[in-house]
Amino acid sequence: MTKEYLFTSESVSEGHPDKVCDIISDSIVDDFLSQENPENARVAMETLVTTNKVVIAGEVRGPEGYNCNYEELARNAVKEIGYEQDGFHWKNLSFDSSGVHSQSADIAMGVDASGNKDQGAGDQGIMFGYACKETPSLMPAPIYYSHKILELMASERKSGNTTGIQPDSKSQVTLKYKNGEPEICTKIVVSTQHDAELDQQAVSDLVIPLIKTVMPQEWMDNNTEILINPTGKFVIGGPDGDTGLTGRKIIVDTYGGAAPHGGGAFSGKDPTKVDRSAAYISRYIAKNIVAAGLADRCTLQLAYAIGVSEPLSIYVDTHGTSQIKDDDLIKKITDNIDLSPRGIRDHLSLHKPIYKKSAAYGHFGREPMTDGSFSWEKLDLAEKL
Repeated sequence: MTKEYLFTSESVSEGHPDKVCDIISDSIVDDFLSQENPENARVAMETLVTTNKVVIAGEVRGPEGYNCNYEELARNAVKEIGYEQDGFHWKNLSFDSSGVHSQSADIAMGVDASGNKDQGAGDQGIMFGYACKETPSLMPAPIYYSHKILELMASERKSGNTTGIQPDSKSQVTLKYKNGEPEICTKIVVSTQHDAELDQQAVSDLVIPLIKTVMPQEWMDNNTEILINPTGKFVIGGPDGDTGLTGRKIIVDTYGGAAPHGGGAFSGKDPTKVDRSAAYISRYIAKNIVAAGLADRCTLQLAYAIGVSEPLSIYVDTHGTSQIKDDDLIKKITDNIDLSPRGIRDHLSLHKPIYKKSAAYGHFGREPMTDGSFSWEKLDLAEKL
Protein backbone atom coordinates (compact mmCIF):
# COMPACT_ATOMS: atom_id res chain seq x y z
CA MET A 1 0.00 0.00 0.00
CA THR A 2 1.19 3.50 -0.85
CA LYS A 3 2.21 5.22 2.39
CA GLU A 4 0.48 8.51 1.57
CA TYR A 5 -2.46 9.06 -0.76
CA LEU A 6 -5.81 10.81 -1.29
CA PHE A 7 -9.09 8.90 -1.52
CA THR A 8 -12.53 10.26 -2.42
CA SER A 9 -16.06 8.89 -2.10
CA GLU A 10 -19.41 10.41 -3.00
CA SER A 11 -22.97 10.07 -1.77
CA VAL A 12 -26.31 11.25 -3.14
CA SER A 13 -29.42 12.26 -1.22
CA GLU A 14 -32.82 10.60 -1.15
CA GLY A 15 -34.00 13.28 -3.58
CA HIS A 16 -31.44 12.38 -6.25
CA PRO A 17 -33.39 10.96 -9.24
CA ASP A 18 -31.74 7.53 -9.00
CA LYS A 19 -32.44 7.36 -5.27
CA VAL A 20 -36.08 8.34 -5.79
CA CYS A 21 -36.28 5.23 -7.98
CA ASP A 22 -34.55 3.03 -5.41
CA ILE A 23 -36.94 4.22 -2.69
CA ILE A 24 -40.04 3.58 -4.83
CA SER A 25 -38.76 0.11 -5.80
CA ASP A 26 -38.02 -0.82 -2.19
CA SER A 27 -41.40 0.53 -1.06
CA ILE A 28 -42.92 -2.08 -3.35
CA VAL A 29 -40.64 -4.82 -1.99
CA ASP A 30 -41.70 -3.93 1.56
CA ASP A 31 -45.37 -4.03 0.61
CA PHE A 32 -45.06 -7.56 -0.79
CA LEU A 33 -43.12 -8.68 2.29
CA SER A 34 -45.90 -7.26 4.50
CA GLN A 35 -48.41 -9.79 3.14
CA GLU A 36 -49.04 -13.36 4.30
CA ASN A 37 -46.22 -15.88 3.84
CA PRO A 38 -43.57 -13.31 2.92
CA GLU A 39 -41.05 -16.08 2.22
CA ASN A 40 -43.04 -16.80 -0.95
CA ALA A 41 -43.01 -13.19 -2.18
CA ARG A 42 -40.95 -12.49 -5.30
CA VAL A 43 -40.17 -8.97 -6.49
CA ALA A 44 -37.76 -7.64 -9.08
CA MET A 45 -38.90 -4.05 -9.59
CA GLU A 46 -37.37 -1.29 -11.69
CA THR A 47 -38.43 2.36 -11.56
CA LEU A 48 -37.81 5.25 -13.96
CA VAL A 49 -38.51 8.88 -13.11
CA THR A 50 -38.41 11.99 -15.26
CA THR A 51 -40.29 15.30 -15.42
CA ASN A 52 -43.56 14.67 -13.54
CA LYS A 53 -43.59 10.99 -14.49
CA VAL A 54 -42.96 7.67 -12.73
CA VAL A 55 -42.78 4.39 -14.65
CA ILE A 56 -42.36 0.99 -13.00
CA ALA A 57 -41.69 -2.39 -14.60
CA GLY A 58 -40.66 -5.80 -13.36
CA GLU A 59 -41.78 -9.23 -12.24
CA VAL A 60 -43.67 -10.07 -9.06
CA ARG A 61 -45.36 -12.90 -7.22
CA GLY A 62 -47.56 -12.43 -4.18
CA PRO A 63 -50.40 -14.11 -2.30
CA GLU A 64 -53.37 -15.22 -4.42
CA GLY A 65 -55.80 -12.37 -4.87
CA TYR A 66 -53.35 -9.70 -3.72
CA ASN A 67 -53.27 -6.55 -5.81
CA CYS A 68 -50.50 -4.14 -4.90
CA ASN A 69 -51.42 -0.45 -5.11
CA TYR A 70 -48.23 0.55 -6.92
CA GLU A 71 -49.38 4.08 -7.64
CA GLU A 72 -50.18 4.89 -4.02
CA LEU A 73 -46.81 3.52 -2.89
CA ALA A 74 -44.97 5.61 -5.48
CA ARG A 75 -46.82 8.85 -4.69
CA ASN A 76 -46.34 8.35 -0.95
CA ALA A 77 -42.61 7.76 -1.42
CA VAL A 78 -42.22 10.93 -3.50
CA LYS A 79 -44.25 12.92 -0.96
CA GLU A 80 -42.13 11.65 1.92
CA ILE A 81 -38.94 12.69 0.12
CA GLY A 82 -40.42 16.17 -0.19
CA TYR A 83 -41.08 16.77 -3.89
CA GLU A 84 -43.73 19.42 -4.46
CA GLN A 85 -42.14 21.20 -7.41
CA ASP A 86 -43.66 22.22 -10.73
CA GLY A 87 -41.46 19.72 -12.56
CA PHE A 88 -41.96 16.86 -10.10
CA HIS A 89 -44.87 16.79 -7.65
CA TRP A 90 -46.18 13.75 -5.79
CA LYS A 91 -49.78 14.74 -6.49
CA ASN A 92 -49.49 15.87 -10.12
CA LEU A 93 -47.07 13.33 -11.62
CA SER A 94 -48.33 10.74 -14.11
CA PHE A 95 -47.86 7.05 -13.27
CA ASP A 96 -47.43 3.95 -15.44
CA SER A 97 -47.25 0.37 -14.14
CA SER A 98 -48.11 -1.44 -17.38
CA GLY A 99 -44.68 -3.07 -17.42
CA VAL A 100 -45.27 -5.15 -14.27
CA HIS A 101 -45.90 -8.86 -14.89
CA SER A 102 -45.88 -12.20 -13.07
CA GLN A 103 -42.59 -13.90 -12.22
CA SER A 104 -41.20 -16.16 -14.92
CA ALA A 105 -42.09 -19.81 -14.31
CA ASP A 106 -38.58 -20.79 -15.42
CA ILE A 107 -36.99 -18.59 -12.74
CA ALA A 108 -39.47 -19.81 -10.11
CA MET A 109 -38.58 -23.43 -10.88
CA GLY A 110 -34.90 -22.74 -10.15
CA VAL A 111 -35.45 -20.69 -7.00
CA ASP A 112 -38.29 -22.44 -5.18
CA ALA A 113 -37.77 -25.40 -2.87
CA SER A 114 -39.43 -28.66 -3.95
CA GLY A 115 -39.04 -32.25 -2.75
CA ASN A 116 -35.45 -32.73 -1.63
CA LYS A 117 -34.32 -29.54 -3.39
CA ASP A 118 -33.52 -26.55 -1.19
CA GLN A 119 -34.25 -23.01 -2.32
CA GLY A 120 -31.72 -21.94 -4.91
CA ALA A 121 -30.14 -18.58 -5.57
CA GLY A 122 -32.36 -16.20 -7.51
CA ASP A 123 -29.57 -15.44 -9.96
CA GLN A 124 -25.92 -16.08 -10.62
CA GLY A 125 -23.41 -13.49 -9.47
CA ILE A 126 -20.56 -12.43 -7.23
CA MET A 127 -21.04 -10.37 -4.08
CA PHE A 128 -18.51 -8.58 -1.87
CA GLY A 129 -18.45 -7.55 1.76
CA TYR A 130 -15.94 -5.22 3.40
CA ALA A 131 -15.08 -3.76 6.79
CA CYS A 132 -12.23 -1.71 8.25
CA LYS A 133 -11.42 0.18 11.45
CA GLU A 134 -11.63 3.72 10.02
CA THR A 135 -14.98 4.58 11.65
CA PRO A 136 -17.06 3.35 14.61
CA SER A 137 -19.35 1.52 12.17
CA LEU A 138 -16.30 -0.22 10.61
CA MET A 139 -16.91 1.52 7.29
CA PRO A 140 -14.44 3.42 5.07
CA ALA A 141 -14.36 7.02 6.28
CA PRO A 142 -14.93 8.89 2.96
CA ILE A 143 -18.25 7.21 2.16
CA TYR A 144 -19.34 7.20 5.81
CA TYR A 145 -19.00 10.99 6.16
CA SER A 146 -20.36 11.67 2.67
CA HIS A 147 -23.56 9.93 3.76
CA LYS A 148 -23.68 11.68 7.13
CA ILE A 149 -23.50 15.16 5.56
CA LEU A 150 -26.50 14.48 3.32
CA GLU A 151 -28.46 12.72 6.07
CA LEU A 152 -28.13 15.78 8.27
CA MET A 153 -29.08 18.12 5.42
CA ALA A 154 -32.23 16.07 4.74
CA SER A 155 -33.14 15.96 8.43
CA GLU A 156 -32.72 19.72 8.79
CA ARG A 157 -34.72 20.35 5.61
CA LYS A 158 -37.62 18.12 6.67
CA SER A 159 -37.74 19.52 10.19
CA GLY A 160 -37.83 23.08 8.87
CA ASN A 161 -34.65 24.06 10.70
CA THR A 162 -32.97 24.76 7.35
CA THR A 163 -35.10 26.39 4.66
CA GLY A 164 -34.27 27.05 1.04
CA ILE A 165 -32.67 23.68 0.33
CA GLN A 166 -34.52 21.25 -1.94
CA PRO A 167 -34.34 17.41 -1.91
CA ASP A 168 -31.75 16.76 -4.66
CA SER A 169 -28.14 16.90 -3.44
CA LYS A 170 -24.73 15.24 -3.72
CA SER A 171 -21.67 15.19 -1.51
CA GLN A 172 -18.04 14.20 -1.95
CA VAL A 173 -15.37 13.80 0.72
CA THR A 174 -11.62 13.54 0.04
CA LEU A 175 -9.34 12.33 2.82
CA LYS A 176 -5.56 12.16 2.97
CA TYR A 177 -4.27 8.81 4.21
CA LYS A 178 -0.94 8.11 5.84
CA ASN A 179 0.20 4.54 6.45
CA GLY A 180 -3.32 3.34 5.65
CA GLU A 181 -5.08 5.61 8.16
CA PRO A 182 -7.17 8.74 7.41
CA GLU A 183 -5.28 11.77 8.67
CA ILE A 184 -6.82 14.96 7.29
CA CYS A 185 -9.73 16.10 5.12
CA THR A 186 -8.46 17.96 2.07
CA LYS A 187 -11.71 18.68 0.16
CA ILE A 188 -15.46 18.50 0.59
CA VAL A 189 -17.91 19.15 -2.25
CA VAL A 190 -21.65 19.56 -1.75
CA SER A 191 -24.06 20.38 -4.56
CA THR A 192 -27.64 20.94 -3.47
CA GLN A 193 -30.78 22.04 -5.22
CA HIS A 194 -32.07 25.30 -3.74
CA ASP A 195 -34.77 27.93 -3.98
CA ALA A 196 -34.37 30.36 -6.89
CA GLU A 197 -33.97 33.42 -4.64
CA LEU A 198 -30.85 32.05 -2.92
CA ASP A 199 -27.43 32.87 -4.35
CA GLN A 200 -24.32 30.72 -3.94
CA GLN A 201 -23.18 32.49 -0.78
CA ALA A 202 -26.57 32.04 0.88
CA VAL A 203 -26.52 28.31 0.11
CA SER A 204 -22.97 28.06 1.47
CA ASP A 205 -24.05 29.77 4.67
CA LEU A 206 -26.74 27.12 5.13
CA VAL A 207 -24.65 24.07 4.28
CA ILE A 208 -21.16 24.70 5.69
CA PRO A 209 -22.27 24.69 9.37
CA LEU A 210 -23.89 21.29 8.78
CA ILE A 211 -20.69 19.94 7.23
CA LYS A 212 -18.68 21.13 10.23
CA THR A 213 -21.16 19.46 12.57
CA VAL A 214 -20.62 16.10 10.88
CA MET A 215 -16.90 16.02 10.16
CA PRO A 216 -14.35 15.14 12.90
CA GLN A 217 -12.80 18.46 13.89
CA GLU A 218 -9.29 16.98 14.09
CA TRP A 219 -9.49 16.25 10.35
CA MET A 220 -10.43 19.84 9.42
CA ASP A 221 -7.87 22.63 9.20
CA ASN A 222 -7.33 25.91 7.35
CA ASN A 223 -6.26 24.00 4.25
CA THR A 224 -9.50 22.02 4.01
CA GLU A 225 -11.31 23.28 0.89
CA ILE A 226 -15.11 23.27 0.97
CA LEU A 227 -16.90 23.75 -2.35
CA ILE A 228 -20.65 24.43 -2.33
CA ASN A 229 -22.52 24.31 -5.66
CA PRO A 230 -19.40 24.81 -7.82
CA THR A 231 -21.54 25.61 -10.88
CA GLY A 232 -22.96 28.57 -8.94
CA LYS A 233 -26.63 27.66 -9.39
CA PHE A 234 -28.73 24.52 -8.87
CA VAL A 235 -32.42 25.42 -9.06
CA ILE A 236 -33.68 22.88 -11.62
CA GLY A 237 -33.02 19.46 -10.10
CA GLY A 238 -34.47 16.12 -9.14
CA PRO A 239 -36.29 14.11 -11.82
CA ASP A 240 -37.13 17.38 -13.61
CA GLY A 241 -33.43 17.98 -14.18
CA ASP A 242 -32.22 14.44 -14.79
CA THR A 243 -33.82 11.06 -15.46
CA GLY A 244 -33.46 8.49 -12.68
CA LEU A 245 -33.32 4.70 -12.72
CA THR A 246 -33.25 2.00 -10.05
CA GLY A 247 -29.83 0.52 -9.32
CA ARG A 248 -27.55 3.18 -10.77
CA LYS A 249 -25.82 4.11 -7.50
CA ILE A 250 -24.32 0.78 -6.47
CA ILE A 251 -20.99 2.27 -5.31
CA VAL A 252 -22.82 4.88 -3.23
CA ASP A 253 -24.89 2.01 -1.78
CA THR A 254 -21.82 0.04 -0.68
CA TYR A 255 -18.27 1.20 0.13
CA GLY A 256 -17.70 4.29 -1.98
CA GLY A 257 -15.12 2.54 -4.16
CA ALA A 258 -12.93 1.44 -1.24
CA ALA A 259 -13.76 -2.23 -1.91
CA PRO A 260 -14.68 -4.35 -4.96
CA HIS A 261 -18.29 -4.58 -6.16
CA GLY A 262 -19.83 -7.56 -7.90
CA GLY A 263 -22.02 -5.36 -10.11
CA GLY A 264 -25.49 -6.26 -8.86
CA ALA A 265 -27.88 -3.63 -7.50
CA PHE A 266 -29.90 -4.11 -4.30
CA SER A 267 -33.06 -2.02 -4.40
CA GLY A 268 -36.24 -3.48 -5.85
CA LYS A 269 -35.23 -7.08 -5.12
CA ASP A 270 -36.69 -9.48 -2.57
CA PRO A 271 -34.19 -11.44 -0.43
CA THR A 272 -34.20 -14.55 -2.66
CA LYS A 273 -32.03 -12.45 -4.97
CA VAL A 274 -28.46 -13.08 -3.82
CA ASP A 275 -27.43 -9.77 -5.37
CA ARG A 276 -28.94 -8.37 -2.22
CA SER A 277 -28.94 -11.07 0.48
CA ALA A 278 -25.43 -12.39 -0.20
CA ALA A 279 -24.02 -8.86 -0.26
CA TYR A 280 -25.62 -8.32 3.16
CA ILE A 281 -24.21 -11.53 4.64
CA SER A 282 -20.79 -10.71 3.15
CA ARG A 283 -20.78 -7.36 4.94
CA TYR A 284 -22.01 -9.06 8.13
CA ILE A 285 -19.17 -11.59 8.06
CA ALA A 286 -16.46 -9.04 7.18
CA LYS A 287 -17.68 -6.66 9.90
CA ASN A 288 -17.71 -9.38 12.55
CA ILE A 289 -14.22 -10.55 11.58
CA VAL A 290 -12.90 -7.02 12.13
CA ALA A 291 -14.98 -6.52 15.29
CA ALA A 292 -13.59 -9.79 16.68
CA GLY A 293 -10.07 -8.42 16.34
CA LEU A 294 -9.14 -11.04 13.76
CA ALA A 295 -8.16 -8.39 11.18
CA ASP A 296 -8.01 -4.61 10.73
CA ARG A 297 -9.46 -4.87 7.21
CA CYS A 298 -11.40 -7.65 5.54
CA THR A 299 -12.73 -8.22 2.04
CA LEU A 300 -14.99 -11.21 1.45
CA GLN A 301 -16.43 -12.57 -1.80
CA LEU A 302 -19.24 -15.08 -2.33
CA ALA A 303 -20.28 -16.52 -5.71
CA TYR A 304 -23.57 -18.20 -6.62
CA ALA A 305 -25.32 -19.89 -9.55
CA ILE A 306 -29.02 -19.55 -10.24
CA GLY A 307 -31.00 -22.44 -8.78
CA VAL A 308 -28.01 -23.74 -6.75
CA SER A 309 -28.21 -23.47 -2.96
CA GLU A 310 -24.55 -23.59 -1.92
CA PRO A 311 -22.04 -20.87 -2.87
CA LEU A 312 -19.66 -21.79 -5.67
CA SER A 313 -16.73 -20.14 -3.90
CA ILE A 314 -15.75 -18.21 -0.77
CA TYR A 315 -12.80 -15.82 -0.80
CA VAL A 316 -11.34 -13.88 2.13
CA ASP A 317 -8.57 -11.26 2.03
CA THR A 318 -7.44 -9.57 5.26
CA HIS A 319 -4.87 -7.43 3.43
CA GLY A 320 -1.99 -8.59 5.58
CA THR A 321 -3.63 -7.38 8.80
CA SER A 322 -4.43 -10.77 10.37
CA GLN A 323 -2.32 -13.31 12.23
CA ILE A 324 -4.76 -16.02 11.14
CA LYS A 325 -4.52 -17.65 7.72
CA ASP A 326 -7.33 -16.64 5.40
CA ASP A 327 -8.11 -20.35 4.80
CA ASP A 328 -8.64 -20.76 8.55
CA LEU A 329 -11.00 -17.79 8.53
CA ILE A 330 -13.03 -19.41 5.76
CA LYS A 331 -13.41 -22.53 7.92
CA LYS A 332 -14.57 -20.40 10.86
CA ILE A 333 -17.15 -18.80 8.59
CA THR A 334 -18.53 -22.04 7.15
CA ASP A 335 -18.60 -23.68 10.59
CA ASN A 336 -20.80 -20.88 11.95
CA ILE A 337 -23.04 -19.75 9.07
CA ASP A 338 -25.24 -21.53 6.53
CA LEU A 339 -24.45 -19.63 3.33
CA SER A 340 -27.28 -21.08 1.28
CA PRO A 341 -29.83 -18.45 0.19
CA ARG A 342 -32.33 -19.86 2.70
CA GLY A 343 -29.67 -19.95 5.43
CA ILE A 344 -28.75 -16.31 4.80
CA ARG A 345 -32.35 -15.15 4.86
CA ASP A 346 -33.06 -17.04 8.08
CA HIS A 347 -29.85 -15.91 9.82
CA LEU A 348 -30.47 -12.23 9.09
CA SER A 349 -34.30 -12.42 9.21
CA LEU A 350 -34.56 -10.90 5.75
CA HIS A 351 -38.22 -11.79 5.10
CA LYS A 352 -39.37 -8.60 6.78
CA PRO A 353 -40.48 -5.27 5.23
CA ILE A 354 -37.19 -3.56 6.12
CA TYR A 355 -35.77 -2.38 2.83
CA LYS A 356 -37.12 1.10 2.14
CA LYS A 357 -34.96 2.45 4.99
CA SER A 358 -31.84 1.12 3.27
CA ALA A 359 -32.52 2.71 -0.13
CA ALA A 360 -30.78 6.03 0.67
CA TYR A 361 -27.59 6.94 2.58
CA GLY A 362 -25.99 3.53 2.19
CA HIS A 363 -26.99 -0.04 2.92
CA PHE A 364 -24.00 -0.48 5.21
CA GLY A 365 -22.66 1.31 8.27
CA ARG A 366 -26.14 1.86 9.70
CA GLU A 367 -27.45 1.02 13.17
CA PRO A 368 -29.43 -2.25 13.54
CA MET A 369 -33.06 -1.49 14.43
CA THR A 370 -35.63 -3.29 16.58
CA ASP A 371 -37.85 -3.99 13.53
CA GLY A 372 -35.05 -6.06 11.96
CA SER A 373 -33.70 -3.34 9.68
CA PHE A 374 -29.93 -3.52 9.08
CA SER A 375 -29.63 -6.89 10.81
CA TRP A 376 -26.46 -7.39 8.74
CA GLU A 377 -24.79 -4.70 10.87
CA LYS A 378 -25.09 -6.71 14.10
CA LEU A 379 -21.93 -7.92 15.85
CA ASP A 380 -23.42 -11.10 17.31
CA LEU A 381 -21.03 -13.34 15.38
CA ALA A 382 -17.80 -11.76 16.63
CA GLU A 383 -17.51 -13.84 19.80
CA LYS A 384 -18.05 -17.13 17.94
CA LEU A 385 -15.40 -16.21 15.38
